[in-house]
Amino acid sequence: MEKSKPVYDKKAAHAKAESYCAYQERSQQEVRDKLYDWGLHHDEVEEVITELILTNFLNEERFAMAYVSGKFNIKRWGKIKIKQGLKLKRVPEKMIIRALNTIDYDDYLAAILAAAEKKAPFITEKDPYKKKYKLVTYLMGKGFESNLISEVLKANNLS
Repeated sequence: MEKSKPVYDKKAAHAKAESYCAYQERSQQEVRDKLYDWGLHHDEVEEVITELILTNFLNEERFAMAYVSGKFNIKRWGKIKIKQGLKLKRVPEKMIIRALNTIDYDDYLAAILAAAEKKAPFITEKDPYKKKYKLVTYLMGKGFESNLISEVLKANNLS
């Protein structure tokens, strides 16, 4: 049996959305989806979103900065993967670029190196070309750019 979704009136949904946003940074799309789940209609959803923005519960730029910071500093994702995640949450391109620019370049290269050094010993491949290919593929899967991967591997004699 499928559980029926709760249906809130606009006032209750607004209060619930405030606590939803206060708990952690959210994108407008996440909040919008949640409001629709709670049974609100288009006009009500947009009104609640506007009110949340005006009261600063919802701030897309703050969300983008927090997302980039968390995915890079904690999960150690590369910029490509972070950008994809933000696009899925429908964050505007300009904000994505601004948020990604907050990542320190040296820290970024250090993260690529750290990921490579952590992974390299676990690649059992004997052929050096295949081993390098597997390492590069792994790093690209983490969202790092191939030109930077090559640069870092060359500079640190990992290629």
